[in-house]
Amino acid sequence: MHQPFEPQRRKVLQGLLTYSALGLSGFAAPIIGDILQANAQTKRSGVNTKTVRVGYQTSGDLVKIKKVLEPRLKSIGVDIEWTPFPAGPQLLEAMNVGRVDIGSVGETPPIFAQAAGAPLVYIAGRKPSKGEGSAIIVRKNSPIKRVADLKGQKVVFQKGSASHYLLVSALKEAGLKFKDIQAISLAPAEARDAFLQEKIDAWVTWDPFYAFVQKNAGARTLRNAAGIATQGGFYLSRREFAVQNPEVVKVILDEIDKLGRWAESNPKEVVKILAPELKLEPSLLETVVRRRTYGLRRLTPSLVAEQQRIADLFYAEKIIPKKIDIRQALLTSQQYAAITPQRISGR
Repeated sequence: MHQPFEPQRRKVLQGLLTYSALGLSGFAAPIIGDILQANAQTKRSGVNTKTVRVGYQTSGDLVKIKKVLEPRLKSIGVDIEWTPFPAGPQLLEAMNVGRVDIGSVGETPPIFAQAAGAPLVYIAGRKPSKGEGSAIIVRKNSPIKRVADLKGQKVVFQKGSASHYLLVSALKEAGLKFKDIQAISLAPAEARDAFLQEKIDAWVTWDPFYAFVQKNAGARTLRNAAGIATQGGFYLSRREFAVQNPEVVKVILDEIDKLGRWAESNPKEVVKILAPELKLEPSLLETVVRRRTYGLRRLTPSLVAEQQRIADLFYAEKIIPKKIDIRQALLTSQQYAAITPQRISGR
């Protein structure tokens, strides 16, 4: 954003030498003042940081791997720092204490974060999924045949994640309450080990962990997220960061969406990119990529209403301590106009 002023600044500096040679250096002061003021106004209009800290989940973040943000951010004088997290809840905990500025999570983590008083805001939605990339699973030889059979069983999931919502909804669908199971919260990698060692009865998880145990352990699906958890998730930011750096946020969302469109048209290339990062065989990754969605969508009233419905369910099940209003984690329409790329706002 500072680039348009560079030619003018060089021209003025060259002029200063002339003014100085003529003994007229006093005339340069107003010009320098104008340029400094213009640069300051430009900075205030959307870039008020030198570094943006982006959190990502270790299940395979294409944006981080492809490094599409770095060149665009550098062009406006901003560096980027990446921080890995095992799941969305941990990412938003870090954002709450000021260690992360922007990150992507499922629909559930923002609800738990807001219930805990975190000053976070939704900045964009991710494209909805078919719900095929996450599920409630059991071992292939398990006596558990349906969700209703989970009553009294040990069910592992990441608390506060999209798996948490899938589990609560599936239990309700089967006529059970959350309190009817033995709930155990574990991060995905720990849960995978417990599942493979047959230490738990069921596991609620997502890709690539889901695809891995399907292929390598014959895991059987009781219920996937189809018709339940298909929101697609969200990108969130610290409120202060989003308000003070709308141009930075806009650049980031623009590049994420462009990459998403490319990924949708180039699934084989996405598999090649993810393989060395996730250290999984291509045939397994083909399943993961097929079940994922890419790109962004704007925050519509219907999307906010659906998020509110999920929050109300958690409150009704006494899983979060208080009823929350999703609208309190939103920006104003003017602020969204400043951070939302045209291709997204037009959808």
